[in-house]
Amino acid sequence: MLKKIIPVLAVVAIFLTACGPQGTPTLSSAEVEGTAVSSAWTVVAMTQLAIPTATPIPPTETPSPTPLPTFTPMPLPTLETPLVIPTATQQASGSTGACDGIMNIAEAGPQSNIRLENESGGVVTFSLWLGTPNAFAQCGFIPGISPLAKGEKRVMSIPKGEYYAYALIALGGNSSSSASGYVNNRVGDSHLFVVKIRQDVIIVP
Repeated sequence: MLKKIIPVLAVVAIFLTACGPQGTPTLSSAEVEGTAVSSAWTVVAMTQLAIPTATPIPPTETPSPTPLPTFTPMPLPTLETPLVIPTATQQASGSTGACDGIMNIAEAGPQSNIRLENESGGVVTFSLWLGTPNAFAQCGFIPGISPLAKGEKRVMSIPKGEYYAYALIALGGNSSSSASGYVNNRVGDSHLFVVKIRQDVIIVP
């Protein structure tokens, strides 16, 4: 009986040994070193992933130079009448424009007396005109000469200068005449001189 039980116990013991908890396997030193290196690289990789990546700065747009406006020259106006530059002769001949008015007697300088004698046979409208400024820069017409009756003689005072004298003579019966001449009242003259008015000429004897 015992001999039959022993083999059975032996089989059960073997079975229990096979099914029982096995011992914890131990790692070799090479396997431990490899595990440590792998863990270290894992930590490094996770640290790099945790570092924020630098956001690239967008490139600054370089402004392109704005083209300057181009200047288009305007066409010059054309003159229908050619431009004539006045010459010295033209300016001298046009200088009488300032002498076309009435002379300023008060500022015309020293004066001398003349005596007008109407020998024309009619009523005389008489005028004296200084066409060039005298030493006091005055010129123009002598004002205030009223008509001279037939045969009238009149004394009047005029500033120094060379005058153009003109007489319009009314002879009556719708008949008329005119006379002209020159009266030179020089600076050195201080005497009264006569101006004779005739039908065709004015003279200073």
